[in-house]
Amino acid sequence: MPPVVLALRRLPSPRLTGLGAGLFASAVMLAIGFLDLLLLDGSPVVYGLLFLPVSALTALWVRTADLVTAPIGVPIAFAVGVLPIAGGTGGLGGQAMAVVTALAVHAGWLYGGTLVAGIIASVRKVRDMGRRQQRTRTATGTAGTNGAVGAAGAVKPADPVAKSSKAAKAR
Repeated sequence: MPPVVLALRRLPSPRLTGLGAGLFASAVMLAIGFLDLLLLDGSPVVYGLLFLPVSALTALWVRTADLVTAPIGVPIAFAVGVLPIAGGTGGLGGQAMAVVTALAVHAGWLYGGTLVAGIIASVRKVRDMGRRQQRTRTATGTAGTNGAVGAAGAVKPADPVAKSSKAAKAR
């Protein structure tokens, strides 16, 4: 196998619930927001660039049953993480206006991360549906070419072709 595939297989593969994935993304984005403020004086480009892999990891690590929550949780995480870098002065109203302004100005990053999470979740869901359909086919034994496999494993003959009305009258 190529070394890239081997490296990707060594990565952790936790399965988070929908709530856990949202909390994971929110906590990581809040930490990134504070680190961005501390180290880079609140650079929105760095924050946006780091939001994309967090969105991807959230969509990869959420359980299959909770895949729909990944594209919902990452925009909330973006909003939580933008709190430290939004700026804002003048109390709660000023801070709220700064957050709304930051969300509006950096909507491209927000949409991009949501799109990444949505695509990854959709691909995972389609693959899961295909695997489930394959398991169902294998379990019921409908993989035969001329008909369905019965409970005992014998292949049933294909349904006879309907006879025309003239052939039915000739009898």
